Amino acid sequence: MRTPSQTVGPYYAIGLCRRAESELDPDGVELRGRLLDGRGDGIEDGLVELWDPAGRRWGRSGTGADGGFAFRIPRHVPHLEVTVFARGLLRHQLTRVYLKGDGAPAGHEMLVAEHEGDGLRFDIRMQGENATVFFAH
Repeated sequence: MRTPSQTVGPYYAIGLCRRAESELDPDGVELRGRLLDGRGDGIEDGLVELWDPAGRRWGRSGTGADGGFAFRIPRHVPHLEVTVFARGLLRHQLTRVYLKGDGAPAGHEMLVAEHEGDGLRFDIRMQGENATVFFAH
């Protein structure tokens, strides 16, 4: 008998075949990151979605072999809503990425994107030490 974590997905690649959906703002800044499991290994078959509530823009990116994802995002928004879909999850997970440290609530500094080169970096850790804060839905 299979458990739910063995039967749920990954089916995300099917929905990623249509068009590039990772550009919320073609003139924006690049946000890169990795979707990581509890051991720190990349989750290669996940899906990350971003929502910009200020500009009402949406984007999605499938994760690559190392768990990597990338978006082009607006430069001047305080935060973006993040939805994570991955194997073994019976329900998607919700979090945020703050683009400036002064916008994150106290105790949620790990949700602030780090400057990396000309862009930003935000890794999502599903479990373990320094796990990303996920919100109830």
